[in-house]
Amino acid sequence: MGPESAKSYAGTCWVHALPTEEATAGTVPSPLREQATPGDAATAPETGGTTVTKALRPAERAKQEIDYGRRGKGYVFGAFQPASGEAFTQPYPGRTIANFVGFLEHVEAWLPADAQRVYAILDNLNVHRATDVLLFSLAHPRWEFVFQPKYAAYLNLIEPWWKILRALALKGRRFETWDAVCTAVQEATIYWNAHRHPFIWGRRRRHQPRRAGGVGLLPNVT
Repeated sequence: MGPESAKSYAGTCWVHALPTEEATAGTVPSPLREQATPGDAATAPETGGTTVTKALRPAERAKQEIDYGRRGKGYVFGAFQPASGEAFTQPYPGRTIANFVGFLEHVEAWLPADAQRVYAILDNLNVHRATDVLLFSLAHPRWEFVFQPKYAAYLNLIEPWWKILRALALKGRRFETWDAVCTAVQEATIYWNAHRHPFIWGRRRRHQPRRAGGVGLLPNVT
């Protein structure tokens, strides 16, 4: 899961209508300037008792420069148990073979020790098929790596969970550093594990009511 792109935010300063350049004498009080509409005339009393009429030009549109700057880069590795819904995440500065093998060591310590078999479902990224990963599987006999077919990411139930993690950790937020992103992901993972639920294939479709065939039912209008 890479970092989300920066988003723009609305300006915080109000832009009021200003007098035209032709009017040089007198000032318009600020409450009158805020209530005036484009094209109206505003009057301001002078010190001598006379009144000066000033035409207001339309207010300019509030603008704020969009910030697309990237202040950090990294990757979040994750492991997910669909039967219980428990998840584990670990941030890394790069997606390298050494980082992935180190992540597998963390997952090995995170999994229950009494689990006799561990099936790791992976895609066909070259990092996942490296020689060091094969050596890891030889050192941990209970692990078995299952590679999903190409263009079939939906077969891995961690993919919909990534969407949930992005919503919990990154949605609508702006981060100044990569460390802030790591902290947000860690807090979101802790929150998810406290409110987790199992992921079951086809549960949503299976719990939808079966539609009866034939003519549709009329709405119940009383």
